Amino acid sequence: MSEERNVILRTESVTKRFGGLVAVNNVSIRVERNKLTLLIGPNGAGKTTLVNLCTGVLRADSGRILFRPNTSQDFIDITGMPPHQRYKLGISRTYQIPQPFTSLTVLDNVLVALKSRGANPIIAPIRSLWYKEEEENIRKAFDILRNVGLDKYWDQEARSLGAGHLKMLEVARALASGAKLVILDEPIGGTDPAYAFYIFERLRELLTKTDITFLVVEHRIDIALPYADYVYVMDR
Repeated sequence: MSEERNVILRTESVTKRFGGLVAVNNVSIRVERNKLTLLIGPNGAGKTTLVNLCTGVLRADSGRILFRPNTSQDFIDITGMPPHQRYKLGISRTYQIPQPFTSLTVLDNVLVALKSRGANPIIAPIRSLWYKEEEENIRKAFDILRNVGLDKYWDQEARSLGAGHLKMLEVARALASGAKLVILDEPIGGTDPAYAFYIFERLRELLTKTDITFLVVEHRIDIALPYADYVYVMDR
């Protein structure tokens, strides 16, 4: 039971079919809390499909997906939950191709993910009700940007960032959402090797500084493997 308390996400015999194609076949994994779990395998093995099942983009044909946001809670069966409910529980993800608000600054991209009462049209005209919270959100945003190494770029538009920085901006936005589990789909895809190592070093640092867990899908296992606590391999 004590070991089970350290598990934040668990899939039980999850299967997904697309017509006659079995994309995910009876997959059971356990993701340990505050660890980096790596999911590897060849193209077409079903890695991204499994991520889509865990985040609610797709619905499993059979099996269960269980999530425990906090160690004091029991597992929550999220198998049939829509993506926005899973997001509220603390599951966030990034994509192979980053999807920031390109015309907003780096700082504003993070602020969007932070909750703010200033967006409430009833209290928005009353500055005293939201001004302090806005200041606090800006402070939190800068802390997050420092943790991912983007604080120097806070005032640049997201469209001006390189591939590696865009990947880290996706991580920053996930952290700002208050996520407990962040699922990263190829976080070093399209980056040069030097910055790829840097990204994984930052992820390891975040594990020590924050209450976060990473499930990482990655093809460049020569770079990613030394940074992983656990590894699952999907094939055929």
